[in-house]
Amino acid sequence: MSRIQEIYPSDRVSLREVGLRDGLQLVKKFPSTDAKKRWVRDEYAAGVRHFEVGSFLPAKTFPQFVDVRDVIATVAKLPGAHGIALALNERGVNEALESGVGEIASVVSATEEHSQANAHRSRESAIANVKRLCEMRDASSHKPLVNAAISMALGCSITGPVDPAEVLRLVDKCLEAGVDFVAIADTVGYAGPKHVAELTRAAVKLAGSKPICIHLHDTRGMGIANAAAALDEGVRILDGSLGGLGGCPFAPGATGNVVFEDLTFLCESKGFATGIDLEKLVAVRKILREEMPNEPLYGGVARAGLPSGSSAKAA
Repeated sequence: MSRIQEIYPSDRVSLREVGLRDGLQLVKKFPSTDAKKRWVRDEYAAGVRHFEVGSFLPAKTFPQFVDVRDVIATVAKLPGAHGIALALNERGVNEALESGVGEIASVVSATEEHSQANAHRSRESAIANVKRLCEMRDASSHKPLVNAAISMALGCSITGPVDPAEVLRLVDKCLEAGVDFVAIADTVGYAGPKHVAELTRAAVKLAGSKPICIHLHDTRGMGIANAAAALDEGVRILDGSLGGLGGCPFAPGATGNVVFEDLTFLCESKGFATGIDLEKLVAVRKILREEMPNEPLYGGVARAGLPSGSSAKAA
């Protein structure tokens, strides 16, 4: 069995909790290191196994990630748990490799305008950066997985609609560069289910034996519907954030990532076993309320509870 198949089996859904990274990228008050560790351990006890834990970005600019190595170490101590961290340049990749994190994530913008505005580099330069990351991975001792997310893949806050053919070209370029898989990211919650279904169907076909991940934001309330559409088209890796924590600097008023608890419920309702106990998962929100009392939390499962007669313990 290959490493990618071991971490992300193709015959089941893998849900990645991105609250510790994407969920914290804009907050002014963030959890302490001890609270982050409890967050990981309590979610692990609920059945969560995939954690995006932070970014290797300058601590002066992103102090919420200064303890990323501590959180990586916490995940590494839990049997079967998998840690993911974002690295956007060679310095960050070197630090990520030194940390022993199980997976390194990078980003390529779907539009040239967004790439220049967000990262001050061209898309071709971003792809070259991904290729260099893969080369560094190959030369490392523990060889973490590498994924590349195509941001703004379903619509751009600067240019508007995005040509699906251009997104697929970038997916192909990233696969050619050597990534283990590609994520399709609706960074600003732009799309609806039809658009998501069409693009993910084409991406899954293009990727062949390599998986496709879907990363959704709930800006316009389409997160769960879009996740269902992606599942129907063969996507088996999905991102979500506890309580819908997060947001996007390019979409004022955005409510953040798709709610992880609701995403879990969706998967179970569609017959995909997640191994996650929903009542235990919802209980982890207590840490967020204690550590970030002014941060709004979202989610239908947390608000309404499980339907009468259903089991909180997932298969």
